Amino acid sequence: MKERRSFRLRAILIAIAATFFGTIALLFLLGWLIIGPQGLTLLEGLAMIDLRFVGDYDRNTVLDSAMNGMIAGTGDRWSYYLNATAYEAQKLRRNNEYVGIGVMVSYEREEGLLITAVNAGGPAEKAGLRPGEIITAVDGTSLAGEARHGGSDLVRGEEGTQISLTLLEEDGSTRTAAVVRKAIEEDPVSWTLLPDGIGYIQVENFYLRSAEQVKEAAETLQSQGATALLFDMRNNGGGYLNELTAMLDTLLPEGPIFRSQSRTGNEQVVQSDSACIPLPMATLVNQDTYSAAELFAAELQEKIGAPIVGVPTSGKGYSQQTYPLFSGGAVSISTHKYFTGEGVSLIGTGLTLDREVPLSDQEAAALWAGTLPYDQDPQLQAALELLHNSSDA
Repeated sequence: MKERRSFRLRAILIAIAATFFGTIALLFLLGWLIIGPQGLTLLEGLAMIDLRFVGDYDRNTVLDSAMNGMIAGTGDRWSYYLNATAYEAQKLRRNNEYVGIGVMVSYEREEGLLITAVNAGGPAEKAGLRPGEIITAVDGTSLAGEARHGGSDLVRGEEGTQISLTLLEEDGSTRTAAVVRKAIEEDPVSWTLLPDGIGYIQVENFYLRSAEQVKEAAETLQSQGATALLFDMRNNGGGYLNELTAMLDTLLPEGPIFRSQSRTGNEQVVQSDSACIPLPMATLVNQDTYSAAELFAAELQEKIGAPIVGVPTSGKGYSQQTYPLFSGGAVSISTHKYFTGEGVSLIGTGLTLDREVPLSDQEAAALWAGTLPYDQDPQLQAALELLHNSSDA
């Protein structure tokens, strides 16, 4: 009887062992079929570090380095990896939000960040901050000199946390203010009617609300008597393709306005309806005009002959899809090629400029800081000249 029980126990153990190793073998085979030997090699490398490496290390740093290296290995400058912190920050940016105190600043004063505007109802206004004051320190860290260029990063942070700001007032006195950070919604589009009747529309990005705000800007300026529209896409890194196509649909007459092609060759074409803004248009671009912003300029030029003024662009012609990871991070990889409505790719060529006008280093810095006056902006003035010539003709 004991031998029978012993035999049954051995049989059960053998069956369990066989099932275990069979499962491991099956998982290995599935891994081999799904991710291949290269993918298994990455897992082996991480396991070797975990089991054998004798030194101190941070596992997240190892993972981030591996992911960055893998994406870089594609050779595609537009694909990238984000860790969990960076991915959360990106989601805020793409919602045209940030966590801060609700002020606009410039870097023109050596003492620190000059407050140029305070958002109504925001944390800064509630704490009594006023335009004209200078933030000279954040939580005791001085922003004087070159340190001011990193000041915005110190002001921003986790929602609900409090910071102490040292403020230099216009009369030379100083004071401190405690401000609680909050999620702030940003407007990606601003506009104004210039003295000569040209409607100027600056687009910061193509993320949430950009298309609806461009529509509002164009219709408002048209109602104010604008004779033409000038779109400023300088320093615009692009954004969502659905915002781009909605924007183009608002502005352009009926016809194809965008094409994309997947890796399998599947092509999609976006059409504009007949409703449009019947005004002459032009676009300002620079070396930091990418993606949707670059295609926006190309499509206006192709469809209605809108001139492009500025300096050569990079020639981006891939769109990216962002995929969340179990770690909380994400990878954004190029999944489609895109083209103008007539099928023109910008890859390797960039935009065809109607007039090339460079900025000096000083002018470019002022443009980036938002302090370059319209009448001292040579690119803007060149575009206005082209628009006036077009209107006169």
